[in-house]
Amino acid sequence: MPEISRFYGIVIKMFFKPKEHEPSHIHALYGEYMGEFNIRTLEMIEGDLPVKAQNLVREWLALYSDQLQAMWDSQVLEKLPPLE
Repeated sequence: MPEISRFYGIVIKMFFKPKEHEPSHIHALYGEYMGEFNIRTLEMIEGDLPVKAQNLVREWLALYSDQLQAMWDSQVLEKLPPLE
């Protein structure tokens, strides 16, 4: 799963496989925790990511949701800046 960004110990990844499913989403990994976030709604749709990490991911998603959706649609990944 290719890495898109990394900040505050959180790694953001996205991957494309024939079995990958809608809605468009990213994976956020933080230590042993994982969260799957809907790119359009910013909601965590699966996972056990702590609330503080969820809020950081949502803040980052709000900044880059358009670019992330474009990556999902084109299946061409690029690195995005971290949350500062």
